[in-house]
Amino acid sequence: MQIVFGIDFGTTNSALSVYRNGAVEVVAVETGESGGELMRSVLYFSEDNGIHAGSEAIRQYVEEGATGRFMQSIKTFLPNSSFVTTELFGRRYGIDDLITIILKKIKARGELHVGCPVESVVLGRPVLFSTDPAKDALAQQRLESAARKAGFRNIWFQYEPVAAALAFEETLPPGEERTVFIGDFGGGTSDFSIIRVKGGEFARPDRRSDILSLGGLYVAGDKFDSQIMWDKVAQHFGRHARYKSMGKEEWVTVPKSITYTLCQWHRIPQLRARKTREQIRAMKGTTDDLRAMEQLENIIDDNFGFFLFRSIEQAKCELSHQEESLISFTERDLCINEELTRGEFEAINGANFTQIAECIDGVIARSGLAPDQIDTVFLTGGTSRIPHIQALFARRFGLEKLENRDAFTSVVHGLGSSAPLFV
Repeated sequence: MQIVFGIDFGTTNSALSVYRNGAVEVVAVETGESGGELMRSVLYFSEDNGIHAGSEAIRQYVEEGATGRFMQSIKTFLPNSSFVTTELFGRRYGIDDLITIILKKIKARGELHVGCPVESVVLGRPVLFSTDPAKDALAQQRLESAARKAGFRNIWFQYEPVAAALAFEETLPPGEERTVFIGDFGGGTSDFSIIRVKGGEFARPDRRSDILSLGGLYVAGDKFDSQIMWDKVAQHFGRHARYKSMGKEEWVTVPKSITYTLCQWHRIPQLRARKTREQIRAMKGTTDDLRAMEQLENIIDDNFGFFLFRSIEQAKCELSHQEESLISFTERDLCINEELTRGEFEAINGANFTQIAECIDGVIARSGLAPDQIDTVFLTGGTSRIPHIQALFARRFGLEKLENRDAFTSVVHGLGSSAPLFV
């Protein structure tokens, strides 16, 4: 009996499924968590050389007062060819080394569950790591390297929206056929596919002919959070602050490069670069908003960006079932209470919604089908619950065709279902 793991290594969360004896189950990867099916894709390196992943990383980060190095959204760096290594407390790590730590923890949890070593895995990947083919190939190569370092010998890849389609297929009665539009909304990417599915056809060896169209883009959960940060929160950290550069009398604003970096939670540690720190100290000397510039230094020094963005994400999620929410966050003498309405959220993210809509239309056009030839729209991922996202699909396909189930585990279940296609 061959056992195959399905691993959804995500920008925000990761998950595990197990294929054995012709069946798939999603396995808890966190202990002490409610359900435990999702593990935060985060790492924490403490000053005493301790390395922690998932909820343990967050716990250690808080207990140690953020004295170490916290890392998140590692997946977004996979196609970045300029990211070669990073030094953490005297040791250098490649991006594959960082991901290996997370995969090893997931693998160990899975092996504890099944009671034996497992060397085979189906890994999820977005339709596009990058629009640049070379960078896309580099990203998959790095992810494969991480899996090998974690101890896997047999490694296959499956598109994440195709995995979601296979999970949906298992819910159909034997013989029932449908043409399905899959929308998989993650933290870093939104991925789409149109695929023919058929109930009872669990182990068909080759599904390539069933995939009618694929597409994706780098607009997803993190991008919406970044937009909220830019429009509603960044003013607390100097977005609108002015200063006088050395020897000049005219006022200039804080460089957008600093604010853009601040608005991407996984890039905030980059502001610790010596040149940037010196630049911020110089701006403090003549700024018209000293408090905001001090808060900018604090978020860099204390590394509380992760928790700030969790507050932003919580407010965003609340807008999926209510008309207004509050971004509430307290740290040191900083107290943020910013109201956010659903209408305001939709307005500031107008360009992001437009990009998603254009990508959806492109996927439909490449399939050669008209919207009324699509039988079902299956949406997965937390961002799929945003009312405006639901409306984009309802306008194109009709509200009655929309299905939302297992928002966070459909992909990983489908990765397990993909095992018979490869083994």
